[in-house]
Amino acid sequence: MNNSTANRSTSESPSTTTASNTNTAPDLLSERVLVLDFGSQYAQLIARRIREQNVYCEIVRHDISAETIRARKPAAIVFSGGPSSVYEANAPKCDPNIFHLGIPVLGICYGMQLASQALGGRVEPCNRREFGRARLQVKSMEKLFAGFPHEIDVWMSHGDQVRDLANDFETLASTPTCPHAAVRHKTLPIYGLQFHPEVSHTSLGSTLIHNFLYNIAHCEGRWHLSDFANRSIEHIRDVVGSDRVICGLSGGVDSSVTAALLYKAIGPQLTCILIDNGLLRKDEQGAVISEFTNHFQADLRVVNASDRFLGDLAGIKDPQEKRRRIGHAFIDCFKAEAEKINGAKYLAQGTLYPDVIESGAALDGPAATIKLHHNVGGLPEQLGFELIEPLRDLFKDEVRKLGVELGLPEHLVWRHPFPGPGLAVRCLGEVTKDKLDILREADEIVVSEIKNANLYRQTSQAFVVLLESQSVGVMGDARTYERAVAVRCVNTDDFMTADWSHLPYDLLAKISTRIINEVRGVNRVCYDISSKPPATIEWE
Repeated sequence: MNNSTANRSTSESPSTTTASNTNTAPDLLSERVLVLDFGSQYAQLIARRIREQNVYCEIVRHDISAETIRARKPAAIVFSGGPSSVYEANAPKCDPNIFHLGIPVLGICYGMQLASQALGGRVEPCNRREFGRARLQVKSMEKLFAGFPHEIDVWMSHGDQVRDLANDFETLASTPTCPHAAVRHKTLPIYGLQFHPEVSHTSLGSTLIHNFLYNIAHCEGRWHLSDFANRSIEHIRDVVGSDRVICGLSGGVDSSVTAALLYKAIGPQLTCILIDNGLLRKDEQGAVISEFTNHFQADLRVVNASDRFLGDLAGIKDPQEKRRRIGHAFIDCFKAEAEKINGAKYLAQGTLYPDVIESGAALDGPAATIKLHHNVGGLPEQLGFELIEPLRDLFKDEVRKLGVELGLPEHLVWRHPFPGPGLAVRCLGEVTKDKLDILREADEIVVSEIKNANLYRQTSQAFVVLLESQSVGVMGDARTYERAVAVRCVNTDDFMTADWSHLPYDLLAKISTRIINEVRGVNRVCYDISSKPPATIEWE
């Protein structure tokens, strides 16, 4: 059992996309691994670690049928961890026929306990729970632990463990408090790990995953982003033909890489639309136009719609309602501009795999909706386009690498992400022009100071949140009662989990001093030191 549950709140699911969806060519994914998600906060990380070994991986529901798995012909299956205990009445289970498909299975934490119990073992609560680093003693160096030393540090996070193994299993490694820390079935290609090889705290974790994929599942390593780019370009050309494609452009890395991929494929058949919703960062519209002009010769349309968006948001405080209204306004503005473009048949979006998972929209996706993404589902039938989402199978770090492959400049590829609803989700409570102006100025200071300190690439995302509350202060011997802002800086590989950035105190002091002195209406600066989970990166 994991030490914490995944941070998944139930909310209204996005409506199903009614336009048809044109994704990447099937032969790109001919060698795949399926991760069955039992509610782990690390499921996304498992998938990324597998892809780092040049093997394509996707996440599916834990209760996917054995027949569906057989039809998808995976090279291997991984059972994720999870917050439940396998002996509980309502604990998530898998189809037991999976164990007899002949497909290699690796169970991690809860996944190991589930496989062990299903095949005759006994799982019980630990006498002493293991959270954190543990010393693993390796007993067998064959296949899974090929090339390993006899002892390594691993990361444990469990309150249950396999107490008694079935006779068909043997122990490969143990810790002082976990006698069966790694096991394998004697006749079936089934392996189990009580520790987490996917986290960076486990020594040689990537090597262990490599050994499972290549020594046991006999993968060939067909997943390469250069191949993905070339085949995606060919696929887009085949699908689009002589028709025109419209792409929503925001200036972020996702939409920029999407536009670059489309431009490589169809050139002048691409039209990009930038909706200035009044929720962009300081000088954002000019920067996007400049970048687009420098790197593309395609048609760019700019729609100035800040009055429309701010009018729709007037008086609205609920975060999900903000997102819904922004999404609806975006569709209306986009549709009105798209109707002016002759021959447009396709709509391209920079949807990523984490967007799909967090929106609960993935095929066989296990996740409840964490937040609404305006670019995942929700497109009305009357919009009349077929969807092209060439990045739908990729994680953020893969998108950045693809951007480099496509020749985009580093400063654009490594630009920090910006949420689709813009500053609206960083302005707590009602969104007003005055509050947005405060946010823009404070945000500009944070980003510029982090860049001046040469820490921009070392942080994954940095921004300011304008709090709804006000606080008492003193300026020039006079009492003030003004707004507080929170500075949020995080480090992450995949944006599914994140830790707060441990910025130098003198840098934080400089940021605070500049914001209070230069941004009228602010007299207090806080620094957010929450990790994800339990918090999310954005506040709303």
